[in-house]
Amino acid sequence: MKSAPAPGLRRYDTGMRNALLTVLAIHFLAAAAYAQVSDGGYDKALSTSLAASAKAMHATIRRDLAEAADALPAADFGFRPTPQVRSFAQLVGHVINANFFFCSQAKGAAMPASANMNFETVTDKAALIKGLTEALAVCDDAYQSTTDANFAQKLTMPGFPGMNPKTETTRGAVLIFNTTHNNEHYGNMVLYLRLKGKVPPSTAHAQAPQPKT
Repeated sequence: MKSAPAPGLRRYDTGMRNALLTVLAIHFLAAAAYAQVSDGGYDKALSTSLAASAKAMHATIRRDLAEAADALPAADFGFRPTPQVRSFAQLVGHVINANFFFCSQAKGAAMPASANMNFETVTDKAALIKGLTEALAVCDDAYQSTTDANFAQKLTMPGFPGMNPKTETTRGAVLIFNTTHNNEHYGNMVLYLRLKGKVPPSTAHAQAPQPKT
């Protein structure tokens, strides 16, 4: 039997997006040298295989999420750019909830026992890193076990209050949505890191010296 959605996952703050966009614009106008780049270019991620493309995109964003969460000191996990938005800890917790949920749904499996809590209420960095590591491991398995043969496998997603109670979709579509959601919130994390003087992982990897061929 598929698990119900993790608590707090549905919360989506429009004010957060607007506030972050405003702060982001101001910050980057004042510091053009901090232009964001990524080493996860389309030339490396895309292919004629839908499953292989999904796996490649997941590999990049899961690395960036893990390294972003690790980069900020524990003392800064309560930081939020404005009072209206999530703290960094809540942002990491939201990503944990989402990855446990979407990747378990894609596999047609119950979420692990460790996922039966709302990680957005956790404030301790060590506990959040542990949760993120476990959630990303669930996703690693979901993406690795996805092939072009089962990419279009049909499944039914449960809904949150106020949503459709059932959504008919496919395994691959859920994984693509999860990657999109991860990229959205990694973009949020980039702002938090920059405001705390940290270089985002995606930029650090892209700017690292490349091995000579």
